[in-house]
Amino acid sequence: MAKGLQGFLWTALLLFCTIQELGSWAMHTAVEGPGLGQPGDPALLASGRVKRGWVWNQFFVVEEYTGTEPLYVGKIHSDSDEGDGSIKYTISGEGAGTIFLIDEITGDIHATERLDREQKTFYTLRAQARDRQTDQLLEPESEFIIKVQDINDSEPRFLEGPYIGSVAELSPIGTSVMQVMASDADDPTYGSSARVVYSVLEGEQHFTVDSKTGVIRTAVADLDRETQDRYEVVIRATDMAGQLGGLSGSTTVTIVVTDVNDNPPRFPQKMYQFSIVETAPVGTAIGRVKAEDSDVGENTDMTYQVKDEEGVEMFKVTTDSNTQEAVITVQKPLDYESKKVHTVVVEALNKFVDPRFVDLGTFRDQTIVRVSVLDVDEPPEFRPPSNLMEVQEDAHVGSVVGVVTALDPDTANHPVRYAIDRSTDAERIFDIDAKTGAIVTGKVLDRETAGWHNITVLAMEADNHSQVSRASLRIRILDVNDNPPELATPYEAAVCEDAKPGQLIQTISVVDRDEPQSGHRFYFTLAPEATNNHHFSLLDIQDNTAAVHTQRVGFNRQEQDVYLLPILVVDSGPPALSSTGTLTIRVCGCDSNGAIQSCNSTAYIVSATLSPGALIALLVCALILVVLVLLILTLKRHHKSHLTSEDDEDMRDNVIKYNDEGGGEQDTEAYDMSALRSLYDFSEIKGGDGGGGPGEGGPSRNPASELHALPQWVQSPDLDFSVFRDYICRKVEQADEDLSVPPYDSFQTYAFEGSDSPVPSLSSINTWSSGSEQDFSYLGGWGPRFRQLAALYAGRRGEEDSEES
Repeated sequence: MAKGLQGFLWTALLLFCTIQELGSWAMHTAVEGPGLGQPGDPALLASGRVKRGWVWNQFFVVEEYTGTEPLYVGKIHSDSDEGDGSIKYTISGEGAGTIFLIDEITGDIHATERLDREQKTFYTLRAQARDRQTDQLLEPESEFIIKVQDINDSEPRFLEGPYIGSVAELSPIGTSVMQVMASDADDPTYGSSARVVYSVLEGEQHFTVDSKTGVIRTAVADLDRETQDRYEVVIRATDMAGQLGGLSGSTTVTIVVTDVNDNPPRFPQKMYQFSIVETAPVGTAIGRVKAEDSDVGENTDMTYQVKDEEGVEMFKVTTDSNTQEAVITVQKPLDYESKKVHTVVVEALNKFVDPRFVDLGTFRDQTIVRVSVLDVDEPPEFRPPSNLMEVQEDAHVGSVVGVVTALDPDTANHPVRYAIDRSTDAERIFDIDAKTGAIVTGKVLDRETAGWHNITVLAMEADNHSQVSRASLRIRILDVNDNPPELATPYEAAVCEDAKPGQLIQTISVVDRDEPQSGHRFYFTLAPEATNNHHFSLLDIQDNTAAVHTQRVGFNRQEQDVYLLPILVVDSGPPALSSTGTLTIRVCGCDSNGAIQSCNSTAYIVSATLSPGALIALLVCALILVVLVLLILTLKRHHKSHLTSEDDEDMRDNVIKYNDEGGGEQDTEAYDMSALRSLYDFSEIKGGDGGGGPGEGGPSRNPASELHALPQWVQSPDLDFSVFRDYICRKVEQADEDLSVPPYDSFQTYAFEGSDSPVPSLSSINTWSSGSEQDFSYLGGWGPRFRQLAALYAGRRGEEDSEES
């Protein structure tokens, strides 16, 4: 039936195209009409009117033609064509000669290929009518279009797939999930080939789709994520508006049901049991419980709390954010002897509650947690925990300071033994009774030496010394009046010879090592041995100080320059203790203002009369004197050294003694004789040899040039080297006589290396003849160590040859 329908459509389209072509031909024939002249008539062209011999609009050709013969498209024709074949029809443009062919005589156009409108919807061509003989245009070139006629050959396609949507569970009916859209490649302006409608193939029990817009909606209101969290819905799109014969395509839409907090937390058990030892420290975890929730994500976040009053005091519940478990920890120390089992009510509730589902029930649950406390052997406990005791410092050895008490907290109630940690009482000042816990003094106490003692008392089970408890005990030593008062310092005072009666000389105070609870109160008076004193008086100021005043007019240093005044000091007890101190009073000379000028004690006078500024001035003056003396001595020594240098020609040369064989050319650099030679006056030598060279020994001759040959050790028979010996001896005598000159000079002697050496001597000292005929050219082959020696002898040899010539 589908093939018959397709053949009918082909026939209808061909008939429509033929009718359109005939109408177009009739129209332009009626417009032009016969007898209006030929299109190529020169007279018509000269008059400026263009005769329209043909008018082309567009041709239609059906796509996807499957016939065996070329498909007839249309016909072009000029009204000047008389049918004798004199006119040639041609076409050009898109597809001309390949897709579209034209009969040159009849003007019929055929399509030779199968066309696809989805690839190209129309072709633009140009038609020409030419004279077959002259190839001239008989008609103006006309442009026409061949439009590809659409047929329903493309099914709808979902190009944006795969589709994934989501919808919250328990959503009401008609809740929009998502939208799908299919596209059809057919021509939407021609027929219903591109009109698409949507329908649900699979999943219509839970979802619907809008046939025109493709919007998917929920079809039920009881979607439950906990029952099914994912649906696969197949959506179909059909063209031709869903009519019979339309093409269709489908896609699968995945719809995920998201969670809402519609499930309350529930404990899997109504009771949990845990156990923990009684010695567990505060903060120890006892166990974990967890309430289950069918929801996911943040809808499962829990908050736990302790509901009963007893549990709140003893235990603490926190939530593990990673596992959503309740962690139960100890909040107060446990005691097996007090309570062996604790019952805790733990409640779990959702952290985020959706008010839309409150009517579904309460979103919390409770469970009971039983905590069993396990008994352990505990060390004794001190009762009461008092850590302060007091004892008088004059307590006898063995006196009881106090008693400590410790009990075994266990049910067995083992007897307790006591001891003192000797690391805290190394001197064994205190002892303790092992059974009763009575602390007694072990040595004589002295508050002034140590006012407090901190000791550690140990309490342990009699049959298990590993169970030990420690208690810190502070023992305060109470003061008793066992130290007499004393003068604060060895007081010394000064009085002017012209002092008047009643003049204040010195204020004195005292110190006492004791510390009575009521405070110190001291009394001052002159000692009994000073009752006959008529020179000074003592006044008790009543504030634990006393003042010494003069009692007579004037004093005389010549008669007595020092007075010793004994003073008796008594404390307030009990019992009252006293001591006698001596005040030393010196008689001094004073100026008119009363300032002390001189006393018999020099140190006292200096300290009393000289100010710090005066002392600094004295030190500066002394320093200047020392610097001047050192400067004079330095200048004197420098002047003496300068005179010695000018008169005696002091040369600080090194005199080195060679006792070894020598190191070749390096020996020539060990000592520089030029300084020694330059100081020697060779005027006698110049006069003795009779001159030579320019000037014949005149005064303008350079001594350095005369001595240039000396380093070569070529001895002249006319030279007398005794002058060197005399000069050195004279310098040695001068150095020995002047004790202020350091020994800068040293000796250098040249000794013969010996006759036993198997190698001939290289020294030039024995070369007495300047006219030796020996050839020293072989020295050049001895290597770099003898290069300087070879140059020395080769140079001398060349000079001798030049002089002879």
